[in-house]
Formats: sequence, structure tokens, C-alpha cells
Amino acid sequence: MTPDDETIRITRGQGGEVEVSGRIDAVAKELLLRAGFLFLPALRGRVWVRLPFDLGRDWENKHATWAADMLSTARYHVHLDPDLRYTPPDEPAPPARPPAMTAQTPPSRPQRR
Repeated sequence: MTPDDETIRITRGQGGEVEVSGRIDAVAKELLLRAGFLFLPALRGRVWVRLPFDLGRDWENKHATWAADMLSTARYHVHLDPDLRYTPPDEPAPPARPPAMTAQTPPSRPQRR
């Protein structure tokens, strides 16, 4: 769990960037890096945690949802903005398979009766 059980917040900022705030320890940092987040230096020695710019809202939503799911699985308290939640589009059904063939005796063996 995060120290003091502080919630990690994944939000879309005013400029449209997806960023993370809250207390992030080493495990949370690794999970966010795996999901594609960048850790960039900011003013006053702080670190700005965000996704890369201009990769599309769908890509950002997928990676934000992925990060939130990984953090939740690791038992962190996570708040993901509802507009960042990725829901996959309805996928078409897989093609129908032909019926399975029944087992038959090999042609080289005589059939038993």
C-alpha cells in the first residue's frame, strides 16, 4: 500500500495531458513506467508523471486504464477519472468452427466387430 494510504490519482489535465499525482513509491513507479508513463523533472525539485503527448485519446485511455488496473491489483488506492476509463469496442464474434470430426480407425487396421 502507499504510505499513509494516500490515493494515487490519474487525471486529464487542463492542457489535455494525462498525469498522475499522489505519493508514488518504487513499486508504483515501476508499474507506471510499464504502462508508458514518463517521469520528468519539474520546478522546485518535483517530478511530473505523465503520458507522452499527442498519441491519441484512445491510446491514452488504454494506458491510463492499464496503469490503474495494475496499481489496484498491487493494492494501491487509485482514482481514475471516469473519462479516462477505456472500454473496448464490441468485437465481432469469432468465425464459426466446423464441427469436430469423429475418431475413425486408421485405414491400415482392420475394423473390429
